[in-house]
Amino acid sequence: MKVRVVKTASKAKAVQVVHYQNNKRIVLQHFGSAHSEEVLSDLVILAEEWIKDYTRQLSIYPDENPNRLLHLNHSTFIGIKYHFFHKQIRSIQDMIKLDDLPALLNDLVTIRIFEPASKLRSLELMEQFFGICYSRKTYYKIAPDCINLKKTVEEKVVSFAGVHYSFNFDILFYDVTTLYFETFEEDELRKNGFSKDNKSQQPQILIALMVSKEGFPVAYEVFSGNTFEGHTIIPVIKDFIERNRVKDFTVVADAAMISSENVQQLTQNNINYIVGARLGNIPTALLETIDKNIIREDGKSIRIKADNGYLICSYSSARYRKDKYEMEKQIEKAKQVIAKPSKSKELKFTRTKDQ
Repeated sequence: MKVRVVKTASKAKAVQVVHYQNNKRIVLQHFGSAHSEEVLSDLVILAEEWIKDYTRQLSIYPDENPNRLLHLNHSTFIGIKYHFFHKQIRSIQDMIKLDDLPALLNDLVTIRIFEPASKLRSLELMEQFFGICYSRKTYYKIAPDCINLKKTVEEKVVSFAGVHYSFNFDILFYDVTTLYFETFEEDELRKNGFSKDNKSQQPQILIALMVSKEGFPVAYEVFSGNTFEGHTIIPVIKDFIERNRVKDFTVVADAAMISSENVQQLTQNNINYIVGARLGNIPTALLETIDKNIIREDGKSIRIKADNGYLICSYSSARYRKDKYEMEKQIEKAKQVIAKPSKSKELKFTRTKDQ
């Protein structure tokens, strides 16, 4: 049997499988016509595969590619492996010099980025998505030792940040978050507290994280779940400064981190700080000063001396429109409550005065 290509009346090329018997050409199978070389190549491959199936004869030529066609009716889907993703994350870990950490720990970090889950569920996901198998016994064996790797990891990431981001400890951004657990039982570390995940009935831990101005993490601390976040910044910052022998240092944090006591301790320890200020906590006299001096142009700012340092205020037309809309909406809602109190539930922040 041979594959035959002939021209048709429409100037296409027809592909057939033929064989010759008694000087006669017999067409065994017609595979269609092609108007391009790409389609023609596909039809020829189909014809060659048809000959193999028809004759049940394997090729004796080793250079022939046996995988040019995928027979779906003889195939079973077994899943998708994300080897490229795993390889990329591991290459980043190698760049940070984390390759000497336990392989399971690095793989847990990788799968955590890919699909966050519990540790034991992560072992299943690693096998499913990366084709990497670890037993629970292996995890339980290395888990206690991983706690002692904190100092090593921080030294490595600080060194990496210094080389690749010119990090020199001059400025750090500080914030906290919470991680909850799929259980309702507390212990010494896992405690119920204010949950940023809206899981107030489940125990959690508080994670304090410090990052460079590029957002690269350089240090962290873990606290029990019922710790007030404002009580974390001073001990964490002081410990970081002492461990790294930092001289000039500025911490950037949001308003929730800074209280009068924290400001006092930061000043006593010669730690510069930049924090968000809440307008609701500003004295009326200072608010009037801001209103009088603010430059109502986008990008413009003013600097005013306050009790806790300098207050830097800037104007945003977008924020002005947003706040104005929300306040007018609240005023209109209050007017409706006053006009028709019987149709509204009691609101503790709505008051009226007799005229």
